[in-house]
Amino acid sequence: MVTAEDIPGIESTVVLIGLGIGLVLGWVSRFSNFCTVGAISDWYASGDQSRFRMWMLAIAIAIIGTQALILGDLIAVKDSFYTAPAIYWLSYILGGLLFGFGMVLASGCGARNLVRIGGGSLKAMVVFLVMAVFAYMTMRGIFGVIRVASIEKIAFSLGTRQDLPSLLGQPRAIVCSVVALVLFLYVFMGAELRRRPRLILGGLIIGALVVAGWWATGHVGFVAEDPNTLEPRFLATNTRGVESLTFVAPLAYWLDLLMFWSDKSRGLTFSVATVTGVVIGSLIHALSSRTFRWEGFVDRADLARHMVGAAMMGIGGVVAFGCTIGQGITGVSLLALGSLMATAAIIGGAWLGLRWAERHA
Repeated sequence: MVTAEDIPGIESTVVLIGLGIGLVLGWVSRFSNFCTVGAISDWYASGDQSRFRMWMLAIAIAIIGTQALILGDLIAVKDSFYTAPAIYWLSYILGGLLFGFGMVLASGCGARNLVRIGGGSLKAMVVFLVMAVFAYMTMRGIFGVIRVASIEKIAFSLGTRQDLPSLLGQPRAIVCSVVALVLFLYVFMGAELRRRPRLILGGLIIGALVVAGWWATGHVGFVAEDPNTLEPRFLATNTRGVESLTFVAPLAYWLDLLMFWSDKSRGLTFSVATVTGVVIGSLIHALSSRTFRWEGFVDRADLARHMVGAAMMGIGGVVAFGCTIGQGITGVSLLALGSLMATAAIIGGAWLGLRWAERHA
């Protein structure tokens, strides 16, 4: 039985695991050149789907690992917002389109810009700060009031949880196996990926890191009976629920923590630690591979484009409840219908952004 004296130690463990996951994610993302904007751009510009297949490989691994944890009753995900009965379809679509378009303008999603910061990009630092501010405004500020009073009013309830096994009324193991098999067939039927072991390794590790995130917060950090409230509790998470990798709201949490460090109600969490770890992991790879380079803006137009893109990602990511990793891998690993909708919208937004950029080059 967990005692009150055990809580700080468990919280520290979850934070340290989050930092470790972030370190590996930052290193391997730079090593394998994992980038969802780049993946979509390669496909759009030249038909090369190798990096897109790497993303799909990460999703497949995340699904298998996460569903295995659920089947083994090793994580408690029944209260996750990803699989809640409510379908905020307009939020998924509008937020996803906005985020996808914005990440093209900002040269990458939130996670990619953290990796770029570690590589010496001052442009990515500006994107990080602007994205964090607009995410915070959309979570708890003026945009948040508008969001809750308008877009999130448009939703419907399924009457059951929105994960595919619940919706289809089929055994979880069967649904997971079918989805994973389809993804694996797509991933490896392309010769371009089979010739690039770095991409395969990147997809395998990134998918596994999402599983590790679920395990850290849903198993290590889960207390069935809090000694103070006698209720279940997830430790060291900002949402007070089970979490894994995502990179929109955590940027805001990171900035909030630094600004209000003396506020004892705030503290290090799993997601804040992963944000920090990604930058450090990327920096380690950049220095060890001698690829660290300072990078600045070309001109004022370049600055404006990145700032607008960052603002769009901050707003869109919160509205869509996640990003290319938060919804595209973490949410999809739970086989959540809303995550599939949001991910499709993000891809569509990026495609529109690439068309816009092509015409305004």
